[in-house]
Order: sequence, then C-alpha cells, then structure tokens
Amino acid sequence: MAEAEEQETESLEESTDESEEEESEEEPKLKYERLSNGVTEILQKDAASCMTVHDKFLALGTHYGKVYLLDIQGNITQKFDVVQVFGLYSGEEFHETFDCPIKIIAVHPHFVRSSCKQFVTGGKKLLLFERSWMSRWKSSVLHEGEGNIRSVKWRGHLIAWANNMGVKIFDITSKQRITNVPRDDISLRPDMYPCSLCWKDSVTLIIGWGTSVKICSVKERHASELRDLPSRYVEIVSQFETEFYISGLAPLCDQLVVLSFVKEVSEKTEREYCARPRLDIIQPLSETCEEISSDALTVRGFQENECRDYHLEYSEGESLFYIVSPRDVVVAKERDQDDHIDWLLEKKKYEEALMAAEISQKNIKRHKILDIGLAYINHLVEKGEYDIAARKCQKILGKNAALWEYEVYKFKEIGQLKAISPYLPRGDPVLKPLIYEMILHEFLESDYEGFATLIREWPGDLYNNSVIVQAVRDHLKKDSQNRTLLKTLAELYTYDKNYGNALEIYLTLRHKDVFQLIHKHNLFSSIKDKIVLLMDFDSEKAVDMLLDNEDKISIKKVVEELEDRPELQHVYLHKLFKRDHHKGQRYHEKQISLYAEYDRPNLLPFLRDSTHCPLEKALEICQQRNFVEETVYLLSRMGNSRSALKMIMEELHDVDKAIEFAKEQDDGELWEDLILYSIDKPPFITGLLNNIGTHVDPILLIHRIKEGMEIPNLRDSLVKILQDYNLQILLREGCKKILVADSLSLLKKMHRTQMKGVLVDEENICESCLSPILPSDAAKPFSVVAFHCRHMFHKECLPVPSMNSPAQFCGICSAKHRGPGSAILEMKK
Repeated sequence: MAEAEEQETESLEESTDESEEEESEEEPKLKYERLSNGVTEILQKDAASCMTVHDKFLALGTHYGKVYLLDIQGNITQKFDVVQVFGLYSGEEFHETFDCPIKIIAVHPHFVRSSCKQFVTGGKKLLLFERSWMSRWKSSVLHEGEGNIRSVKWRGHLIAWANNMGVKIFDITSKQRITNVPRDDISLRPDMYPCSLCWKDSVTLIIGWGTSVKICSVKERHASELRDLPSRYVEIVSQFETEFYISGLAPLCDQLVVLSFVKEVSEKTEREYCARPRLDIIQPLSETCEEISSDALTVRGFQENECRDYHLEYSEGESLFYIVSPRDVVVAKERDQDDHIDWLLEKKKYEEALMAAEISQKNIKRHKILDIGLAYINHLVEKGEYDIAARKCQKILGKNAALWEYEVYKFKEIGQLKAISPYLPRGDPVLKPLIYEMILHEFLESDYEGFATLIREWPGDLYNNSVIVQAVRDHLKKDSQNRTLLKTLAELYTYDKNYGNALEIYLTLRHKDVFQLIHKHNLFSSIKDKIVLLMDFDSEKAVDMLLDNEDKISIKKVVEELEDRPELQHVYLHKLFKRDHHKGQRYHEKQISLYAEYDRPNLLPFLRDSTHCPLEKALEICQQRNFVEETVYLLSRMGNSRSALKMIMEELHDVDKAIEFAKEQDDGELWEDLILYSIDKPPFITGLLNNIGTHVDPILLIHRIKEGMEIPNLRDSLVKILQDYNLQILLREGCKKILVADSLSLLKKMHRTQMKGVLVDEENICESCLSPILPSDAAKPFSVVAFHCRHMFHKECLPVPSMNSPAQFCGICSAKHRGPGSAILEMKK
C-alpha cells in the first residue's frame, strides 16, 4: 500500500502541467502535495464528504459521520463522533441533537469573542444558534422551504448561503436578508452540481454554479432610497462562463482559484468519462476572464468522482488551498522563491536562477547561491562555452581558494586551461603556486605571446620564478633568437632582481624599456662598460641619461669608453657643450677635430661660444681643411683683421661679406684696404658705392676711380648715395626739431612749477633754528625764505650772500645733491 501511495504522489506531481505531451514553458503558480499518511489511511476506509478551515485548523467530515480535527499540515489532533462546537483554547462547548441531517455549518468569524458566540447550520433550513445572556444557547430559523442548504459562508456581519433556488445574503446586524441571486442553469441538479461560495473581502462575494461565475459587491443604500428596503444591496460587478463545471472557488489577491470538474470524450469508445480535476488561476474581467495558469490533478479515484465530490477550501492569509475528494486531500501552495529556483534549474535557466537566489538570498531556505553557481558553471562547460564558464567563476567562486583550485583542475582535464587563465585571482585569494605554473607551462608549450602576456600581467610572487626561468631557457635552446621569449626572460630576470642579465638581454634586443629599467632600478654601475651599446641603440636617450646622472657616471668615464667611437664621442661632447659651455672645457681642443670631422655646421658656433678653445690649434685645423669662414673668424678673433679681410676678398670673392666684416671691425685701415683691393674691380666698386655711404665718405672712393672705367649700374649707385645723403640730412633736421620742441615744453613746465605759491603756516618750522617759522606775535615784522624743496628758513638764519655766490641755496638740499635751491619767495611783513 505504501508503494502504491508513493507512485500516486509522484503521479500527482508529474501531472500538474496543462498537457502531458507538451512541456509547458510557463512557470506554474502553485505546487501540490498530499496530507499526512494518517489522513490517507482514514480516507481509504471512510470517504471524505466535506472540509472546513477555521483558525489554522481543519475540520474533515466523512460519510460515516466522523469529524477529524487536523492542524495546518494535516496531522490529526482530535476525533469526534458527533458534531459539536467547542473552544480550542477554553473549556466551553456546545452539543445539540438535530431532527434532520446537517449539510453544512459555519461559525462566526470572531467566535472567540463573548459578543460573537454564534454559528449557523444548514440542512432543510438555515438555523442560527447564539448564546443568550444566561449562557444558554437559543436557535432561530433564518430561512427554509427552498430545498437543502449545502453551502454557507460567513464573513463579518454577512452570511451567504445557497439552496436549490439560488444564493441569499443575510445581514446579521440588521437581521435582514438583503438579496437573492437566482440560479442561472436550472437544468443542472443542485445536488449533483452544488453552488460554490467564497468571500474575497467583507463586501465581495464570489458565486460559482455550474459553469457560471458571478462576482457580487455589497453596497450601502443612500438614505433617500431606504424607505422599507434593506440598508444594503448587492450589485453584480462581473459575470462570465467557464469551460468546465465549478467545484470550488477561492480568492488569490486580485485573482481567483477555481477547482473544476472535467468530463472528456474517449477517442476510442466515444463515451464520456470523468477526467482529472483542474485547478485554474484566472483573472476576472468585466464580462470574461483571462487564464493565468491551469493544472490537472491526479487524485485517487478521480475516474469515479462527480462534481459534488470535490471541495475547495483555503486558509486565509496563508495562501494554502485544500482540494478535497472522497479518497484524497491535496494541498496547493503558492510557489515560493525556492520553488521558483527549482523550476528555473529544471528548465536549465541557470543564470536566471542565480540572479533570483542573489536577490532573495534572505528568503530562500533549500538552495544555496554557491550550489546554483557551481551547477551553472558545469552546465556551461557541458555546452562547450568555456570562456563564459571561466568568466562566471570570478563571481561565483569569489574568494574560495579551494573551489578555485578544484575548478582549475576541471578545466585542465578538458584541455581548457587557457580559457580560465585571464580570470584567475591574483591577490585575494592567492592560489597555490603550482596552479599558476601549470597554466604558464600550458601557454609556453603552444602560445609564446599568451605566455608573455601572463608574465607581464601576473605579479612575480604568484609562482616559483626559478622554475619558469628554467622552462624558458629550455625553450630558448630550441629557438635562441625568439624575441618574445628573450623579452619574457628579461622580465623574469627583473622580477628575480637579476638586473644584469635582464639589461644584457634588453640591450641585445635593443628594447625601448632598457632606459626605464636602468632608471627604475638604479643600474648605472652595471652600464659603465655598456655605454657604447646604449649609444648604438639610441644615442639621444643615452646621452640625456648620462648627462642627467653625471654624479653616477663621470664625464671622464664616458669619454674614455667612447674613445674608439669618435662619432659617438662627438655626440656626447656636443650635447654636454650645449648644456654647459664650461663643464667639458678640457675636451674643447679635442672637439675642434670632432666638429671638423663629423659636424662642420656646428664648428663655427662652437668656436664663437667656447672661451676655452685654443685658437692656434683651431686655426691650424681650419687652414688644413680649407674652412674659409672658420679661418676668417679665427683670424679676426686673433686680431689679424687685415688677413681675414684679404681671405674674404680673395677666397670668397664676396664684396657684401667683406663690407659687413669691415662694418663690424669699424677700422679705417680696413676700409682703405677694401677700397684699394676693389679699385680695379668694377663689381666690387658697385658694391662699395651701394653700401659705403654711411661709414666712409663716398668722395674718397669716387676720386680713386680711374677715368674711363666702366662700372655696372653706376648711375643707380650714385642716385642711392645721394638718396642716403638726403635721408641723413632729413633725419638730422627731424631730430633737431624734436629736441627743440622737447626743450621748450620742459622749460614751460619748469616755469609753471616755479611760479606756484608755497603755503606757510604755524606748523612749519625753520630748518636752521627749528623754531616756528611764523612769530607768535603777528604784529612784529618778520622775513621768511622758502625754497622749491619746501624747506623754509628765517632770513636771518641763512648765511649772508657773498660776492662769489650772490644766490642763496637750501643748506639741506644743496645744488650739489638735489639741483638748484635758489629762493623763489621772500615774504616780509
């Protein structure tokens, strides 16, 4: 029997989808399970006829008149042979013997209160029992005469019941019946297709009868409409038909749960048979409804059941729905987050399951985020999406080093170590060095570039550096010129602080990072014998580095190292001279030959800027190499201007340069030599005539020109001389006018200043006797002398003018220091 029950339970769970053949892609809203084995054993012997849910307890009635009190999980707590009303938490109880069978009973929702000790029973009539003030129970008939009452629902102050004619609602407060909703399909037997009632809230009643559903709203009448009518009335706000017969109704938020009895036609025999009952969730609309979900339930003996054999009860606030049949009680529950995750995992929607678990991690009980994540990784690996699986490891595995190592070995087994390598943790946590070495060996065997990338990106303390260095060396034995491996080996040497070997490899490869390596690790002592290599690689950067670190590598050491490479020696000394003309003065003599050999354009600037260059040596080198411009400069600098001028005229034949040289020297003898040399050369005479006018009297040159000599452009030259002369005259006259105007303006300004008055009052003192300049008695005569410097004296305090200097001067600001101080004002009174 236990085996059969287990199989039936599995069947119930497997058949909750809408179709047995097609798997639904929509997630079910409810999940199902049977009540405990104790209830199952009872129903095997005595079929259930009804169930009532009240205050988290279930009252299960059977055909033999037994009543079992169950808790919310279905465990039997008490058993009764007769119907009675009693307090679960008190000693009060009620017994009554009825003269006809009772079909239904409903207790006041607040029965525990002393003012609400009421309940109703339904049979051929509807009886209300209530306790009087003397603790006696009295009964009253609320309704009778319209057939058996098989359904009663009590909510607040309203009692709704259904008989053979329709549905009535009674207001227990006003003791009035406020409505009668007639039965639609009178062709259906009310005992075979009973009415289903449920209150959605205290004023909304839902009626299901046959295939019809009505939603009724209890409303208050306006005071003007009362008259003899009840204070409340009922309005049907929604009405629609279903495809199946209704066996039960229950509210679910703003939706409805409908238990339906289904009859289907056999394709083989073409006869009707009772199919599995359905539990549907629908969304009511004004004239129709929208199906949200639909589940077919396999309950025991469903082939023999009729519509009246099924009942639907619900636990308010718990989202628990009880489907009662003669041989089975199934509990339907709203699927929680764990169920949602179960469904997602079943559909292999691992990413959505992981996201749902993370969002609701405080609410889930059966699942763990890590387990879902590991299942997701395994699923991706099975699909061959190795890169995505590796990327998800970062989020899922987090800081769990043991799980990381386990996953790495799994990737190794399928040959996908490269896929997980970019996502391995590098700081927190740090895996065993063997893990990183294993991945590096994998890349070293097949991908040198990838290996080099990992060496650059991974910190050197993640793995055993010496092991990887030896592995790279072994590979270099097969391919000694592989630049990628050589560069990577240099980086490994750097991590290992073996900077000498790293520097040697960088120089061999002529790699740009060599200078950065030297600066970063202060390797100047290691490059003293590698200066030539550095200069060959990049002379500009090498020279800048050497000059910036003279305190670590001296100028003398660099020059000695470059002795056999004079072209590099010149580059170094030239840059040194540009920075400081005096630091390399001991090498200036050497630089003359270097400039002459490798950089003649900079020889003349060097000779001009250097104050330590031996002129005789420089002259000798320039004369040997026939460097005319440099020789001219040196002869001029040594004071032999005439020889320099002669070389310009004889070697360069450049009259303009000769004139420019003569202008710079500003020596009359040079002009004489220039005229004598040019007198028989008409082109030279033309040049002199055009440029000599402002330095030498042109008449001296014109008088020496031989009569009859043909001079090119003579007329233009003479015109230019005259124009230059006129220009000079105009400039002199203009300057004279400016000077005269300025002198006149300054004279007027001085006159205005000297004509201004000087204030003399009681605060002024005599600068000689230091007494007030004005006498205390204004009637007495006095004399005051005030100078332009604002110093004042009593006239008698000043020295008497002599014959040699008849004018008076301020003794403080004399003419020797501040200019004239002659008296301009003498005031007498």
